[in-house]
Amino acid sequence: MSRFLYLLLLPLIFIVGCNMEKEIDIVLPPHEPQLVVECYLEQGRPFQVTVLETSSYFDDPTPPIVPDAEVYITYQDKRVKLTYKPGYNNRTNSYYTHSSYTKMQGKPGEIFGIEVTDGKGRQVTGFTTVMPKVPISSVEWKFNDKDKAYLLTTFQDDPNTKNFYRYVTHHGSLRHKSEREFVTTDELTNGKETSYGSAYEYEEGDTLILSLFNIEKQYYDFLQSVEDAKNANGNPFAQPAKVKSSLQGGFGIFTNIALDRKKLIISK
Repeated sequence: MSRFLYLLLLPLIFIVGCNMEKEIDIVLPPHEPQLVVECYLEQGRPFQVTVLETSSYFDDPTPPIVPDAEVYITYQDKRVKLTYKPGYNNRTNSYYTHSSYTKMQGKPGEIFGIEVTDGKGRQVTGFTTVMPKVPISSVEWKFNDKDKAYLLTTFQDDPNTKNFYRYVTHHGSLRHKSEREFVTTDELTNGKETSYGSAYEYEEGDTLILSLFNIEKQYYDFLQSVEDAKNANGNPFAQPAKVKSSLQGGFGIFTNIALDRKKLIISK
């Protein structure tokens, strides 16, 4: 019996004694930086655009700005050049690199374009169609026996178009991180009165800011792909995800913001 056990353990001894580690050199292709552009046109607000460029995964985590980039917004028969002057928008809590004093004035259905070029000969273009605002028709809340309230935000979906929505809830101030945020379509609610609810999570006296965005499909696809990329980052079991850009010649998003916003204080 002892001899038989020894013969069984002998292969295991050889395996344990072997060095199973092996270094593998992976040759990565050289990184070719590309322009990254982000612009959200908003009615009655100045044009503001962020222009950066992509960097290698192993580069320092600093935003690679492009000072020599030239940016133009086109609409109707106009072509507005933006000035390179990095700044911070306190209202939207976002940075930008280029801006102009010209304010966006557009009607639903009008098309705006963007053109970005730089000293390396790179060019990025994109277009956006002005969306109509979808008004919030009512906001209701109800308390349970633990003095916690749920929220119900209601609006009417347009039966004649395929709509994409982004719904955001802020607690107290827009400067705080959003408390709830998601994007969806009217695939199951086309032409219907639609409501977005919440859990019983609010208390008497809470100040809430509700924002309903009527967004383009290209913005919907962009937001969905960004969320997928975040979920896949660092997760060995997730499928790699690529951000869907709305631009040609580079990466990023160029769209317009059509929103209705309500501010309320929860009370009994």
